[in-house]
Amino acid sequence: MSRDWRIYLSDMIDRCDRVLAYTHDLPREQFDQRGLAYDATLRNIELLGEAARHIPEEERQKTPGIDWRGVIAVRNILVHGYLGVDDDILWDVIQQRIPELKRLLEELRRHL
Repeated sequence: MSRDWRIYLSDMIDRCDRVLAYTHDLPREQFDQRGLAYDATLRNIELLGEAARHIPEEERQKTPGIDWRGVIAVRNILVHGYLGVDDDILWDVIQQRIPELKRLLEELRRHL
């Protein structure tokens, strides 16, 4: 029996919350040096991408503002270590992309 896709949507929102909590008020320089916050953030971004894989295509199409392929691709890069992790890109994802992703995911959930 597979999980209902709405559970994965809730998982994605939870992962966004965790990433934002782990990095709240944390300067970039400290983020790079804090192993626990860094590792926990990476892991939650991986899990975010994993959950995104389980959202049905017809539901993804309802939120074209979300770069679903990009969310999944970031997960693949982190999990498989393609060319290592670019910390500048990672920081941009955390600061710019995750808050907007969370907002769009919550909007999707409200319209279910």
